[in-house]
Amino acid sequence: MGMTITEKILAKSAGKNKVMPGENVWLNVDVLMTHDVCGPPTFAIWKKEFGKKAKIWDKDKLVIFPDHYIFTKNIHANRNVELLREFAKEHQIENYYDVGTDRYKGVCHVALAEEGYNIPGTVLFGTDSHTCTSGAFGMFATGVGNTDAAFILGTGKIWEKVPESMKFTFHGKLPEYLTAKDLILQILGDITTDGATYRAMEFDGEAVYDLSMEERMTLTNMAIEAGGMNGIIAADEVTRAYVKQRNDQPYETFQSDSDAKYFKTYEYNVEEIQPLVAKPHSPDNRDNVKNVEGTALTKCYIGSCTGGKITDFRNAGKILFGRKVQVPTFIVPASTATAQQLEAEMINGATLKQIFDDAGCKIAESSCAACLGGPDDTFGRAVDKDVVISTTNRNFPGRMGSKKSEVYLASPLTVAASAITGVITDPRNFL
Repeated sequence: MGMTITEKILAKSAGKNKVMPGENVWLNVDVLMTHDVCGPPTFAIWKKEFGKKAKIWDKDKLVIFPDHYIFTKNIHANRNVELLREFAKEHQIENYYDVGTDRYKGVCHVALAEEGYNIPGTVLFGTDSHTCTSGAFGMFATGVGNTDAAFILGTGKIWEKVPESMKFTFHGKLPEYLTAKDLILQILGDITTDGATYRAMEFDGEAVYDLSMEERMTLTNMAIEAGGMNGIIAADEVTRAYVKQRNDQPYETFQSDSDAKYFKTYEYNVEEIQPLVAKPHSPDNRDNVKNVEGTALTKCYIGSCTGGKITDFRNAGKILFGRKVQVPTFIVPASTATAQQLEAEMINGATLKQIFDDAGCKIAESSCAACLGGPDDTFGRAVDKDVVISTTNRNFPGRMGSKKSEVYLASPLTVAASAITGVITDPRNFL
């Protein structure tokens, strides 16, 4: 019996020839990532458990991105960033990307890719559930709690159970009205928010390999919304070209064997999928946009690790070009590199930033912003009775702010189309 790509990567990390689902193994971690929400408690646990002479197992493998609650006057949020700063200074952490400096990068999951930390065949853990985003690079990436992260910080190892794998194959050529967000919402509607609990979600098929790296990251990013331990896409030429621009270290790529065993497999023809939304208050509450078209909105939001990448803004830009928004529309680039691209990339002679400015959108500095609710002064935050359509990843009560707001999740095409009309709108009306 062959192995899946996830099993092969975990076997390599554990120093074994073969691993089986359900088997417990010690993994050697290649990268540990943390941020301003979970970094301070992780460091506190590490100091407590490893004692006064605690040592970081490998400073080069620790990466710290302040990104969640940073552009705020909230003193508790500010204190968390101060704690990161103190820790990075005390331990001379090279891979600390401080806010307010030229090194600041924005949202951790996108910055990991852009800064060259995502290497095929490696193992990455992060103190954030959406760490599974990095699996788009043919690597194993998953989120852990602060205690597990503290253990990795001191030892470079973690004890994990090898997950079963599920496979999702998308056949056909992706129509212009669909994005990776629609594909993952399709899956979530089919298997629900616990359908992949502690399993690897492997994505395959022509439509998947036609996607850019940024779009692939949207697929793997939302594996956690199905309870997945990790999302993964085998590395190909697109992956190798992206990695080569950012990192020259050697690496090994893996593919699933043809006789690998899966818990379950799903096959889709992308030409049969319509633009989709997740209705309040769960990412699996899927419906066709057509069925909720006309729902009145108070805000539109294009941003986050899921929907704030350059491909998301290209999609939004082609719909917003030469048009005006009818409701407050928030544009939040996931990374500072993406923000720079908004000022450089052109559609019909106008930069993306110009298109958004001319349409009447509000553009923020790169960060997580309203995706995780945040303090009251957070850009784009949902307030009582808001009805928001958003490119983010979660729409649980209070996720983007007030518990009395409603959030619909959709692709940047659908959000942009809805911004123009002020009601939920099928993007095919504008394409």
